[in-house]
Amino acid sequence: MSLRTNPDRILESIDRERTREEEGGRHSDDRQAVGRELDTMTPASDATNPERMKRVFRLVEKAYMKAAQGNELGRLAARFRAIGDLHHHHARGDISVVIHYLDSGRPDDVGMSPFEIRPVDVEEVKKDTESSRADVNAMKLLRKELRDGVMSAYRKIESRVRDALRERADIGHISVTVTMDLRPAE
Repeated sequence: MSLRTNPDRILESIDRERTREEEGGRHSDDRQAVGRELDTMTPASDATNPERMKRVFRLVEKAYMKAAQGNELGRLAARFRAIGDLHHHHARGDISVVIHYLDSGRPDDVGMSPFEIRPVDVEEVKKDTESSRADVNAMKLLRKELRDGVMSAYRKIESRVRDALRERADIGHISVTVTMDLRPAE
């Protein structure tokens, strides 16, 4: 048996990698994919509410794109491989959208949307992608859940964003953070 296919050597390598991750303190960070966007341009003084609402939604959209295209989402998808902690392909998580009005005393607007990934979902995506790689299928599934979750979370806080526009809290800098948190299902 060659060194490349020796099962003991492969398992030792996996153990070393997990030990490095735990010692490095990154283990808890591997649960999240985050996208942040900051807008420092203030809207025009004569900007209408729909224009200001579009500005906020554009920031949410940009933060979503950063989360969907970031390396962190790839690490989440890699957890679905046979050696990962989601090898059974069953996970739960939350998508959160946080809008922070930096130049206003108004509290942050936070919307959350839960999601669940079941083995059946992974099998359906497997038929679409025609790939047997679990991380590739998980990536497509995570991006779909992220998109749906961001829209759902934004709909939940849309009325509060409109209230913020009435209070003129959006005049100034705005920061938007989109976070996907993933954990194994029990």
